[in-house]
Amino acid sequence: MAEVLVLCRLCHPSSELHIAEHFFEQTALGDLLGVASDKINEDRLYRALDQVLPHKEALEQHLKERVGSLFHLDYDLFLYDVTSTYFEGEARINPLAQRGYSRDHRGDCKQICIGLVVSRGGFPLGYELFAGNRTDVTTVEDIVEKIEDQYGAAGEDLRRGRSGETRSLRRLLQGQCRHAGESSGKIFRRGNLNLADMLLSVPWSGILAKLKLRKLAGMQK
Repeated sequence: MAEVLVLCRLCHPSSELHIAEHFFEQTALGDLLGVASDKINEDRLYRALDQVLPHKEALEQHLKERVGSLFHLDYDLFLYDVTSTYFEGEARINPLAQRGYSRDHRGDCKQICIGLVVSRGGFPLGYELFAGNRTDVTTVEDIVEKIEDQYGAAGEDLRRGRSGETRSLRRLLQGQCRHAGESSGKIFRRGNLNLADMLLSVPWSGILAKLKLRKLAGMQK
């Protein structure tokens, strides 16, 4: 089942339900893997995910090293953002299911938050699940610790999405000897803490409809 999930994700990303009811029987995967189509159903696929989950960090580490060696990916910059997904039911058995800010405009439903970290080139490095009532800014410390534990701290930047509160992030990361700069997202790295104050003191200048910049005096490209 794990092979089915991986190959379907690579060939035609979709839900487990779509794989079971439509996609699998339209492919040659049954012949290639020796799995009859009547053995594929959404419950088995979901159970396979439960079996893979305990190996999550080991798989993330392996894929990072393997893909990095094959394609010479750079890991000097990590991109991070948070999204959410909601539940139609009460989700009583899931402690992470809570009501919070809904990106889907479904404040009536419980949800979980999902934080994703990718490389400069967009290769996924890992994800974490958070309670649905966690604000984005409170997840950063957990992600920083995860990145450092799995991949080391030296030479790493973490750029965040647009959401989040700048001053709280600055206090967090300055306490860990990083500086917090700001572009259309948030960027954190080791280095000169004065740059954070410089960036925050200069207003944005509009260039194009969706492009803004900040010009710092005395800064070279």
